[in-house]
Amino acid sequence: MTLDRERKKWTMDKLISAVRTYAWGSTTAIPNLVGAEPTGEPQAELWVGAHPSAPSLLVSSGMPLTEAIAADPRAALGPAVAARGGRLPYLMKVLAAAEPLSLQVHPTRAQAAAGYAREEAQGPAPDSPTRNYKDDQHKPEMILALTPFDALSGFRDPAESAQAFRWLAAEVSEPGASAAAVRVAEALENQDAAAGLREATTALLSDDPDVKRLAVLGPDRIEALILAVAAGSSAEHPGRIDAALPLLPRLARTHPGDTGVLLALLLNLVRLAPGEAMSLPAGNIHAYLEGVGVEIMANSDNVLRGGLTRKHVDVPELLKIVDFCAVTPRRVMPFDPVPGLQLYLSGFDEFDLARLTHTEAPVRLPGDGPAEVLVVDGSLTLTAEDGSQLRLERGDTAFVPASDEPVMAQGSIDVDAYIAVTDLGAYVDQTGL
Repeated sequence: MTLDRERKKWTMDKLISAVRTYAWGSTTAIPNLVGAEPTGEPQAELWVGAHPSAPSLLVSSGMPLTEAIAADPRAALGPAVAARGGRLPYLMKVLAAAEPLSLQVHPTRAQAAAGYAREEAQGPAPDSPTRNYKDDQHKPEMILALTPFDALSGFRDPAESAQAFRWLAAEVSEPGASAAAVRVAEALENQDAAAGLREATTALLSDDPDVKRLAVLGPDRIEALILAVAAGSSAEHPGRIDAALPLLPRLARTHPGDTGVLLALLLNLVRLAPGEAMSLPAGNIHAYLEGVGVEIMANSDNVLRGGLTRKHVDVPELLKIVDFCAVTPRRVMPFDPVPGLQLYLSGFDEFDLARLTHTEAPVRLPGDGPAEVLVVDGSLTLTAEDGSQLRLERGDTAFVPASDEPVMAQGSIDVDAYIAVTDLGAYVDQTGL
């Protein structure tokens, strides 16, 4: 987005977007996307947006997108979005997980505001790694798979989890570890499901030595069983045990002895095929396990972690934020208003996502506010109302200010592009789609 001195208006611009090098990231997925040589370092996330900690830069000027928006929020965001705080309401990422991410939860807006105010007043320092609240915003999110993508999302039926822990108690011979599994199962069998889930979660994330033994011995026992079945030395078929149980050795390989591994048995296992999506509201406890996807979220970096990480863990604060209700994962089914355009409605006001493929004819970018564009294959040409154009190739990202709307997009035959927008529901209502 550059300031055209002759026309006195903001125009769309390519972005230089930051790569975050977290330990769980893939070494190849993001470099392959952007056409760079892998460095051997894990590259976990490509941030496309205007979060203060890692804003994208405008290619034409090198100016951070945060500053460009602040210079003229009405032109950049449109009057409706600018009136909601004068900031870009969403953050888009490419997420490339080679190993499981942390077990985490995001706060509601009220929880974030209270937590941020408390930490601003009492500490830790704003840049401290032990800081829970980096800003005062909530962080609902949606993930759209680019490759097969595995995740844990929300609590499943406590009765199913109780059966898994009963099975584990019978298989683990060490008395203390077996007793810990029984205690968790008994908590989950509580008639008050939410109370049972809270008790079980609290127990599994505690420093109890028997739970720690179970976190070590349980994965070992399951892995031994799986190997025995594969070798044909056991009559027991792996399909007869809970499908979540094989997750324990998988998680324990990257986080040995972490009791968060056991929490996987409480959660829904979700497998997304390419093009499938899932949204996650505040309070949803989750962990992405493996895969590459386009993630979009409210423009926040507030994360409460409970395990499966080398980063700061704050179990008491996490337990205040978690929604202890069994849920069905919220899959997002796209609809196609015109050939080559798919719309994914998140259910949240701040963001939605559109996908452009095989655009044989020009397609109008959906929405009336700001847009971020990411091209993961092929090429895409954007044409603003005044005729100005921006051509994007594979790996390119761009910001389209509201003042350029309407914008038409014309893609190559192999184009695959993702557009972050705000409040597609209003656009759908206005256009009668």
